[in-house]
Amino acid sequence: MKRVRKKSHSGRPSTGQVRVIGGQWRGRKLPVSDALGLRPTTDRNKETLFNWLMHQTTDARCLDVFAGSGGLGIEALSRYAACCLFFEKDKEAARQLESNLATLNANGKVLQGDALALLGEQSGPFDIVFVDPPFKFDLVKPTLALIQQNNLVCAGSVIYLEQEPDAPLPELPGHWQVTKHKQSSGLQYLLIEVLPT
Repeated sequence: MKRVRKKSHSGRPSTGQVRVIGGQWRGRKLPVSDALGLRPTTDRNKETLFNWLMHQTTDARCLDVFAGSGGLGIEALSRYAACCLFFEKDKEAARQLESNLATLNANGKVLQGDALALLGEQSGPFDIVFVDPPFKFDLVKPTLALIQQNNLVCAGSVIYLEQEPDAPLPELPGHWQVTKHKQSSGLQYLLIEVLPT
């Protein structure tokens, strides 16, 4: 499905901003492409998430599956994650993310394309995986299945998931466990820990 972007008066895609809330780039505001379906995680949710991840971010190898603005992966890099791989389908959003990573001199790489296809081409494991897909496309189940099938996580890895507020909790492999779960009017978000088999 082609995304429709809002246009500014100049005819170019308009941009918003995302703010880094912690770490070495705290307070930095970065431009983001205003692509349809782009739903950056709020500062409040990011604060909760990175409180959850307080002892796991440093030196972590991260994967941001539906990157959009890249706010989650950039926040992890700001908090001294070792590296982050970003997937983003929208070309303009991917270009803007690449520009922001270059501005920060961050250790991140952007792959532009379909996230489900890209998951099958990666070698893991990753320490932290961010799964924040566009809503209403039933992407959670196939994404988690591909992460498991391609061994992109291992014991000790964590997966952060955002989904619709009315969506049921996903069915998980026996050694995956939901350790944190919060809900607001607009979404639910949870942390899944991969346990030893």
